[in-house]
This record gives sequence, C-alpha cells and structure tokens, in this order.
Amino acid sequence: MDKTQYKDVYVFVEQRDGVVQKVAVELLGKARELADALGERVVAMLLGHDISAKAEELIAYGADVVLCADERELAQYTTEPYAQAIAQIVRERKPSIVLIGATTIGRDLGPRLSARLETGLTADCTGLDISEERDLLMTRPAFGGNLMATIICKEHRPQMSTVRPGVMRAKEKDASRTGVVEKVDIHFDKSKFRVKVLETVKEQKNKIDITEAKVLVSGGRGVGNAEGFAMLGKLAETLGAEVSSSRAMVDAGVMPHDRQVGQTGKTVRPDLYFAMGISGAIQHLAGMEESGYIVAVNKDKYAPIFGVADLGIVGDVKKVVPLLTERLAALSKHNK
Repeated sequence: MDKTQYKDVYVFVEQRDGVVQKVAVELLGKARELADALGERVVAMLLGHDISAKAEELIAYGADVVLCADERELAQYTTEPYAQAIAQIVRERKPSIVLIGATTIGRDLGPRLSARLETGLTADCTGLDISEERDLLMTRPAFGGNLMATIICKEHRPQMSTVRPGVMRAKEKDASRTGVVEKVDIHFDKSKFRVKVLETVKEQKNKIDITEAKVLVSGGRGVGNAEGFAMLGKLAETLGAEVSSSRAMVDAGVMPHDRQVGQTGKTVRPDLYFAMGISGAIQHLAGMEESGYIVAVNKDKYAPIFGVADLGIVGDVKKVVPLLTERLAALSKHNK
C-alpha cells in the first residue's frame, strides 16, 4: 500500500434528529490537534436528511471541510445505508485517519467499515497522538484495565479509532473560522437494504445524562443497597446534582447501567465528583479521574480512590453523608 496517497483526518459526525451529538464536537477538537501535527486538514462527514444547516457549525468547532451527504435514505440511522455512504467517501477520498464516537451507533458502524475497507479498528480509545513516523498512536485500556496498550496500524489505511463520549475535551466554538462545505452524492445499492425502521419509540427520561452533569454523587459497594442510594439522592437534591454509581452496584441490580461510571460504563468530567464508598479500582478511575474536583469518602484509608481525590474523608459513608446533607442544606437555606 502506498500510504502517501492517504491524508487528512476525517470525523464521522453523529447526529440524531438533526442534533449534532456532543461526542462529534469532542472528536473535531481532537482531530484538529492531530491534523495540525500532521500539517493536514480536518474533514467532517455529516450524514442525514435536511441537515445541511448544521455544516457551518462544524467549521466553527474545527473542521476545514464538511462533506454533507443529505439523502432521504440517511434520515434515520440503519447500518447498511450509513456503512455504504461512509465506505464510498473513504474509498474515493482516501483519508489517513477516521475517528468515530464509541456510542451505540458508532460501535455498530465502526466494525462494519473496518471489514469493508480491510483495515484495523482500535475501539474505546482514551488517547490519540501522532508518532515520529506520522502514524496514529491509539491508546486504550487492556487486560481488564490493568494496563494501557498503544496500538499502531502500520500496514493499512485508513487508521480507524472509536472514542468514548467524554474522553476528549471539546474545543471552544470559534465563529470566525472559515471552511468549505461540499455536497456529496451517495450511490446506494438498495438491494442490500435489509432493515427498515417502522416506528421510533422514545423513552421519557427526567434525569440528566451523567456525562452532562456538572456535579455527580456516585456510590459504590460501601453504599450497599437501594436505601443507601436514597440517602445519596437526598445529598444530590441538596446540591442540584445527579446520582451515579460504580459497576458493583449496577451488577447488583441496585442502579441502572446508564448511571454507571467507569471503563465499562460512561466517562464523566463533572466540575465536582463525590465518590461515596468507592474503593477506586482502575476501571472506575478511568471514567472519572479527569473531574474538576474529587471528594472521596471511604472507611479504608488505603483505598486507591484517595490517590486521585482532592479531598478525602476517612469514615463510614452512612454516617458522613447524612451529616454532609444536613450541613449543606443549612448553608443553602442561610444563603437564600
């Protein structure tokens, strides 16, 4: 393979119902860093129907070129039309790097593209960099999170990676940036379309996604049960926060998976993170160690969580949390 034919960093811009997902903005920011290191361009791939109005916004977040595939077949995500569209773009334009968000859509789309394009895919990356040989260094947890592996795709192009939402920092929007918006016509093989969306039913959720929360109160094995999490709920209500948990409490059936922080859950970056009764296994730390300020409460003074905490309290969560809630409620009432 003549790798000199391949250049530029391409980002799949995930959108749902015309709303560009946050992970796409985060990836555009990282792509900007990688492209600057290579002296190349950032190209955003925007797929959907009636979505061309979003193209200029992507330029403001770091894209130099936006390829807009506005087709009725792309109105709702199904694997085959999207895989055909992106595979066509990649074959025609030969990007060096392709970045995809590790969402439910990205995790479905990435492997399909990897197989069709006969290249590798490194999933759930936590770090991306450029080597001296201009290869993409893709870092991800390995062996159950006990070590970090850096993977290189030397022999094939494009180099493909999926990145979990919340891992990369989004760049500030720069309305002064200029770029090119280009319409792309996709030639579909509709004989291969096997799935048709008949109806979309949306679950009504009153809770904020934990990746969007500014303050999180997270509970682990030390919280124990549903009554313990009801206690955390009162603290969260006092703080205007959301409740999350470690994997142990999800596995125990106490908390739903969408509230899980960690390597097999979600990566979060709140301004304030309370780790209540969480020992701090490396898999959990991978999902929250970039938080702005970390407060940890644990009976074990040697718990690993204290190694990343800005403030640590050695004590019983079930005694500390009610006292903390009472004190904060009093302060809040006094300030009003």
